[in-house]
Amino acid sequence: MPASRSVAAVAILSLCPSIAILPVILFFWIDRTNRSYQYEHDKPPLATRLTDRRDAGRRVPAGKANLVIWDKGPVAQGVASRLQEMIRSGELKAGDKLPSQRILSEQLHVSRPTLREALLTLETLGLIQTLPARGTFVLDPAKHPARTSWRYDDAHDLQEVFQTRVLIEAELCALAAAAITPQAASDLAAAALRFEQAWQDGDLVAHVEADLSLHRGIADLCPNRMLAGIYTNMQHLLSETQRQPIPNTDPERMRHSIAEHQAILKALEARNPDAARAAMRAHIQNTARCAGVRLR
Repeated sequence: MPASRSVAAVAILSLCPSIAILPVILFFWIDRTNRSYQYEHDKPPLATRLTDRRDAGRRVPAGKANLVIWDKGPVAQGVASRLQEMIRSGELKAGDKLPSQRILSEQLHVSRPTLREALLTLETLGLIQTLPARGTFVLDPAKHPARTSWRYDDAHDLQEVFQTRVLIEAELCALAAAAITPQAASDLAAAALRFEQAWQDGDLVAHVEADLSLHRGIADLCPNRMLAGIYTNMQHLLSETQRQPIPNTDPERMRHSIAEHQAILKALEARNPDAARAAMRAHIQNTARCAGVRLR
């Protein structure tokens, strides 16, 4: 191993008191180019499905799903938001079977990989369920769903990922405390407010996206670019643990989660690394507990 990697490995080891987690972190650091999270920022999301009405100067036949492009952003999130709205409005009812992925991707004018990512997001949030050899069905959002399965179970245990989140994000938060600016603090506070408002509105997709924005914003503040890079390369795993507890989150737990975000922001604004580290650690531990994982 080159000297630079040896030094870097020692640096990572100093951040990782649990030897069991070290191979996970080293894997994503060394193989960072092989796994990246695809946001597709350069593509526009869907806007709305039109039925028997004029829009953008054209007639749309009744019952045909079409799109009007109106903004840029992650396409999969846009698809998930649209399908969620159809569920919330009753256009898609509990028990309804969704069209096949081929047909649905054509109707929504998106690629099948993008559609699959959107459907996986909705399944993690407890809004739909895919049954082998039967298809994908809408769940009743008013019912408390069974705990959703961990989509990366074939690669990493959910507990391992939460343990890794504690190690990485707590340290990111501590280091970010020294680099916080008034504008960054304002942006994080706005994300925390969107997180709370989206929950009150019942918009789970926007709720999770606000949570991801808050955590990404803290990571972006970290002056240790190597540690921030490790976070980025593992983000598809870390982000999924933020969606995982949603179906089992009751109002009381959400009140605690909102308060935990405020404690993190308060510590950051005070530029107190120890308090920031402790607040983030407690927040992730409590989130893990909601997902059925207990961390020591």
